[in-house]
Formats: sequence, structure tokens, C-alpha cells
Amino acid sequence: MSGLDKMKARILEDANSTAQQITSKANAEAGAAVQAAKESAEAEAAKILERAKRDAAEYAERVDSSMDMRRKQAILAAKQEVISDVLNKAYEAVMNLDDEKYFEMLEKLLEKHALPESGEICFSAKDLERMPEGFREKIERIAGSKGGDLKVSDKPEKMDGGFLLVYGGIEENCTISAVFASRREELSDQVNRLLFG
Repeated sequence: MSGLDKMKARILEDANSTAQQITSKANAEAGAAVQAAKESAEAEAAKILERAKRDAAEYAERVDSSMDMRRKQAILAAKQEVISDVLNKAYEAVMNLDDEKYFEMLEKLLEKHALPESGEICFSAKDLERMPEGFREKIERIAGSKGGDLKVSDKPEKMDGGFLLVYGGIEENCTISAVFASRREELSDQVNRLLFG
């Protein structure tokens, strides 16, 4: 195994260990999966960064400038792989929240995206089945506080979780996957700063 492979393996091993800790914290904090990852990873991130700096310095001494470029590309690829893994685990953690925390998160998401118009809110079959008692009234209250009203569609939509808002034929995608996709770059930057400085 080459020095590059060993370094990549070491970085991946350390980062995957940290990602496990980050994911367990994410389950405890519904709407703040990445924030929880930051809090749980701060102590480990400094150690990982220090090891990565030492490894990079030792490797740079053994290789010429062309190998240095390949090393940087390999480290970048490894970091991107780790960041992607952390985000995927954070997504899974949100999707596996218990019903109470999950619907609290949806309530906050609705408060952010509800419009002062009449419309319809659509959920997946799973979410319609597990919707807590009184949640429809919360939807109406939130919509009313924005100057609008929302009717809960009893027709389930094919989606991972979250909801769709439909106002006059215009659909706003507030599914969990869409929220993660829309913030992926921002979340990737946060995880990158956490794990790699």
C-alpha cells in the first residue's frame, strides 16, 4: 500500500469515526443535524486536522512536485467522500427521527415556507398515517398566522418525507431530500470546516 493510499485510508478511517459520532448527535437534535455534528466533532476535528497536517508534511518531503499535485487531488477526493458520507448519515438521521421530533421539524419548516395564500399541503402516505393528533390544526394555525390557509391533501404523494405546498398550481418542494439538496453546498462547507479546518 502506497503512502497516498495509507494516508487516504487513515483520513477516511478517522473521518468515518467522527462521522459516526456526528450522526448519533444528529438523531438527538431534530432540525439541527449539522449543528449537532459540529458540536460532537469539535474535539475530534482538531486531532484529525493535526494528524492530516503531519501526514501531508511527511509525504511532501518524500515526493516531488508532480506527486504533490496527485496527493492534493487524493486528499480532496477523500475529503469529498467523507463529507458526502456525513451528509448522507445526517439525512438518514433526520428521516429516522421519532414521530414527535419529526413533526416538530416539519412545523418549523412550514413556518418558514407558508405563504399568505390559500393552498394545499401534501404529505407522503407514511406521514399521513403517522401524523399526530392536532397536527392538522397546527398547519391551519401556521397558515393563518401568515395570512393564508392550507388544506391537507388526503391523497398521498410519492416523496421521502417533508411536504409539498401547492398554491394556485405552483408547487413548492419542501421534502427532506429537497431541503438537503438546496442546502448541500452550505452544509458541505460546514462539515468541511468541522472536519478539516
